[in-house]
Parts: sequence; structure tokens; C-alpha cells
Amino acid sequence: MISPEAHIADGVRIGPYSVIEGRVTIAAGCDIAGHVLIQGKVSIARGNRIGWGSIVGADPQDLHFDPLTDSGVEIGENNTLREYVTIHRGSHSGGMTRIGQYNFLMTGVHLAHDVQMGDHNVLANNVLLAGHIRVGNKCFLGGGAVFHQFIHIGDYAIAQGNAAISQDIPPYCMAHGNNLLAALNVIGLKRAGFSPEQRAEIKRAFRLLLEGNRQIALQQAALIQWSDAAQLLVHAVENPSRKGILTRSTTP
Repeated sequence: MISPEAHIADGVRIGPYSVIEGRVTIAAGCDIAGHVLIQGKVSIARGNRIGWGSIVGADPQDLHFDPLTDSGVEIGENNTLREYVTIHRGSHSGGMTRIGQYNFLMTGVHLAHDVQMGDHNVLANNVLLAGHIRVGNKCFLGGGAVFHQFIHIGDYAIAQGNAAISQDIPPYCMAHGNNLLAALNVIGLKRAGFSPEQRAEIKRAFRLLLEGNRQIALQQAALIQWSDAAQLLVHAVENPSRKGILTRSTTP
């Protein structure tokens, strides 16, 4: 069932019992499986695969949300959404839930309202992202991990399966359990092609900023000329979300 308001490119495949409702735009090369619901102001770029039973564009799970709010979902190119993925639209006028390109969302993943996701991320089965979360690039979030609203997840970050995270995960870092910061994602940095010099500098920034007194560490970091790679970690610590950032130190 396809709304007359929808714009579907030639060659898009849509499976049985799917519903395309409202101002939906689907670009060429997309494959929509059966029993999928796509509704409202949704833009889906080229080459996306959306699995059986998924829902894109549903209202936010917010008791104060007005269904007349003009908001939506934007999905970049070449993403894979497996079975029963749910992506909710933005919670305020003009607000958009966005994901970039080449992301892989496995079965049962949920992206709440206003999530902003970069590129090349992998979210394993049943990962749950609450509202307004920012996810960088090339992150891996383990199955069943849950994330509190408003936090930031930095580039190349990893979260262990079944983790419960309510503070920022810094770039290049691994988190586990209940808000525990493990270490740097050393293997991930090597696989991503960071040079030995870059990895050494990132490690230096990690030890300075995340294993000691935060206030003193930031003062010291401001006196150092960092490379772009290490500066990404410094910037994340300098500009945490309202929830704060994970640390290995007991000193705030």
C-alpha cells in the first residue's frame, strides 16, 4: 500500500504487505522487505536494504510529543537495516533523526527520536539508542547494549554486549558493563590504518585525559600541539554531553 504523496524511484523493490504512508521519498536501488512500515516525512537515499517488519518514521515515545509536529527521518546511502529495526522521527518542529551511509543495523535495533549517526557503524542485535544520542563513525556496539539519551559515542568506539551506558564513550575507546571504560580500541586503530606515531599520540592523550584529574589534564592538554587524530579525543573530553564522559579515574 503506497500513499499518493510518496515518491518511489524506478526499480525500488517493495515486499508484500508493506505500507508506505505520507511524504516518503525512496531513491533508486533500495530493497524494502515485507511487512515494513515507512511513514511520514522520511527520505531514504540510494542503495538501502530494509528488513522484514521494520518501522521507519513512527512517532517518538515521548509523553509530551504532539503528533502534528513537522519532523522526520533521513537515511543516507547503502545502509542495511535487518529485521524489526525501528527508527523514530524527530521530536520537535524541523527535527530529524539521521543516519549516514554504510551502517549495518542488525535485528531489533532501535534508534529513538533525534539520534544522529555517522557512517560505517555496526550495531548488533537489540542495541537500543535513546533520544538525541550522537554516534560518530566506525563504531561497534555489541548486542543488547543500551544507551541513555543525549550521550555522545565517539569515532571508533566499542561497547561490549549488554553494556548499560549513560555517559559519553570517548573516541577510540572501549566501554563495558555499567558505565565502565576499559581501554583504547588498539586493534581497531591498527585495522583502521592509524600509523604507529598516531596510535602512540592517541595513547598519550588517553592516559593524560582519562586516567587522571580532569581539570588539571585539560589545562596540560591545552599546552600541547596535537595531531588531528589525537585532537579528536581531546575535543571530546573538552566538550562532553550534558551527561558527562566516561573515565577510568575516580576523580571527576
